[in-house]
Amino acid sequence: MNQSTQNNERLNTQNTTNPYAIYTRKVLVDGKEVLTDQEGYILNMDEWSEAFARAQAEQENLVLTNEHWDVIHFIRAYYEDHSVQAQVRDMIRHFREAWGPERGNNHHLHAIFPMGGPQKQGNRLAGIRKTKGEH
Repeated sequence: MNQSTQNNERLNTQNTTNPYAIYTRKVLVDGKEVLTDQEGYILNMDEWSEAFARAQAEQENLVLTNEHWDVIHFIRAYYEDHSVQAQVRDMIRHFREAWGPERGNNHHLHAIFPMGGPQKQGNRLAGIRKTKGEH
């Protein structure tokens, strides 16, 4: 990416659905550009698709497995039902029942989402925005 493109992305602080974005990035999803903030959190949650998750995972050098998809779908369903992000303890409780104690634990969830665990990397891939207090 050249300096001009980087500067344009930093200046692209349009009024979006994420008021905390400093500048935006673009993820190419099925030939369409989807905007994220500087960390990869989707700006318009209505633009999320499984293709977005695959494209974002590729940018993060993560190969998605069935376990990743289980977590992504859990995060999305939880958000749809509760209008808030799932806390890690809720994910652990759910996946301990679904996968058993060997894989349904904090260590395993962080191992499969190495860039911030399920609450950061998982939320990015699931199209759930970062909360205001999250760093």
